[in-house]
Amino acid sequence: MTGIKTTGEKKLMLFSGRAHPELAEEVAQELGVSLVPSKAFDFANGEIYVRFEESARGADCFVIQSHTNPINQWIMEQLIMIDALKRASARSITVIVPFYGYARQDKKHRGREPISARLIADLLKTAGADRILTVDLHTDQIQGFFDGPVDHLFALPILADYVGAKVDRSKLTIVSPDAGRVRVADRWCDRLGAPLAIVHKRRDPNVANQVTVHEVVGDVKGRICVLVDDMIDTGGTICAAADALFANGAEDVIVTATHGVLSGPAADRLKNSKVSEFVLTNTLPTPNEIDLDKVTVLSMAPTIARAVREVFRDGSVTSLFEA
Repeated sequence: MTGIKTTGEKKLMLFSGRAHPELAEEVAQELGVSLVPSKAFDFANGEIYVRFEESARGADCFVIQSHTNPINQWIMEQLIMIDALKRASARSITVIVPFYGYARQDKKHRGREPISARLIADLLKTAGADRILTVDLHTDQIQGFFDGPVDHLFALPILADYVGAKVDRSKLTIVSPDAGRVRVADRWCDRLGAPLAIVHKRRDPNVANQVTVHEVVGDVKGRICVLVDDMIDTGGTICAAADALFANGAEDVIVTATHGVLSGPAADRLKNSKVSEFVLTNTLPTPNEIDLDKVTVLSMAPTIARAVREVFRDGSVTSLFEA
């Protein structure tokens, strides 16, 4: 006989950074585990220190960190956490990134620009990540930037079922805020049995970086319109699209987005918008200044926890989204 056999069982360990501990706690509760105790702090010059207070040797480790503001600090902290686990002899390291930072920089629009989404994937791989688990990437092709398995989760079932349960579906129209989101809007249409409309943005060539005209393609008059997007950052684009729908006779507009970045003037824009409700998920923490009377936040924790369980048991993450 050659070699040594072991009778040990697999062990799942869940680690969280400091960016969005509330989501990490929800995921831990769904899994029926506790977050691994850790010590993390910043030195006076801004350097980050991380140490885990339990052994991770031989464990399947899951590191959850959402890339929220200040985004560069939390990306760096996650990289340090991954490196610590690699040096602690973890069996495998799965990086959970509910919101993937720099996802909008996924291609070169002009010369001498970076492809920062690819850089983030390279950094995660170099730090020691074996697998990435993320939610609603800005574009699907970002999965190809990482040299390893990527489990791409979708918020569509949660968002669509919430909207479908509260509106008159006979009056419902799904609206894509631009050409890039048409495929996602199509999936909404299939799930809710609703027609599709598109807001086409036209730019004035004499005015740089400014949308001057929004044309609505499709019938929205007297309809309840649901604008679907992957993220709301400053809120300018989505609120302008909603205004265009109202100008074309829409009865009501509901906005849904997976990631509520909500930076800068977003709070005021959402509050002053004629949109009746903004439906988001908790992939990012909701800023304190946001008016929660107009914003509904749905939890992605059950979906993330189910995906973690499938990965740990060598099951199928794809099966989570098959009807």
